[in-house]
Amino acid sequence: MAENFSYDIIGESTVISQGSGGWNLELNKISWNKRPAKYDLRSWSGDHEKMGKGVTLTKEDVLALKELLQSAQID
Repeated sequence: MAENFSYDIIGESTVISQGSGGWNLELNKISWNKRPAKYDLRSWSGDHEKMGKGVTLTKEDVLALKELLQSAQID
């Protein structure tokens, strides 16, 4: 993995859940390395200086996931 990278969080962060130690699971729209922004789901420290592993999704991915979750029978 590249050691040097940049990111810009575009717009407001959506906190999905709050973890211990000040870390939050968030859905953000992020521009990685000055590329077009994508949706990103991962854990962040409160100051957004540190991040955990996550997944980056296109708009189409998010819409497909939304449709799947709406039709899923979640207990």
